[in-house]
Amino acid sequence: MDLELILNSLPKLLPAALVTLKLLISSLIIGLFIGLGFAILRLNKNVFINKFAYGYSYLFRGTPLLVQIFIIYYGLAQIEYLRSTFLWAIIKEPYWCAIIAFSLNTGAYTSEILRSAFQTIKVGVIEAGKSLGISNKIIFYKIQIPIAIRQSLPAYGNEIILMLKGTSLASTVTLMDLTGVAKYIISTTFKPIEVFIVAGSIYLFMTFCIHNLIKFLEKKYSFSN
Repeated sequence: MDLELILNSLPKLLPAALVTLKLLISSLIIGLFIGLGFAILRLNKNVFINKFAYGYSYLFRGTPLLVQIFIIYYGLAQIEYLRSTFLWAIIKEPYWCAIIAFSLNTGAYTSEILRSAFQTIKVGVIEAGKSLGISNKIIFYKIQIPIAIRQSLPAYGNEIILMLKGTSLASTVTLMDLTGVAKYIISTTFKPIEVFIVAGSIYLFMTFCIHNLIKFLEKKYSFSN
């Protein structure tokens, strides 16, 4: 075991960990809005709207994230029309392609998590709001959404951790995230064990922080509706 390599790898991997966190946070924020939108569509009684939202969820949950990244990064670049539009400035960059893929993927899972949370809200809560003369719109935004978000925290916490581990696939499109830099160091030192021990430890530390943050939020906002 090369302890010197482990110590020398840490300063190189920490900045790359920030890239991983940026990917994660950006994807989760965008994915949360996408997920909320499609969760609302899933609750729509219109069969076409419902099926459209279900189709999006089924597509991105039913195919590997790696395939999605490749299609967005390599596939969209093959479309001649896109090269002459403003979209080319986005899809030619591996960073933005990774964020698009991660956002769409986590958005699909988030939509199912939120849909389930919406459906577990007791009818009495909604009826109580109506009895007070509160409009359906206010009930939805001020009562149903906060309750759904709080109830979905345990499942969403798991999704955040899965998404963190999924960001390692960004290295497959030449992005120098934590895994990407680790691979580069390995290619120059030919010592994968030491480098991946450091990279894995950083991932584990980030997972530990996320896990405890979710536990804190669950405890703080837990209530029975």
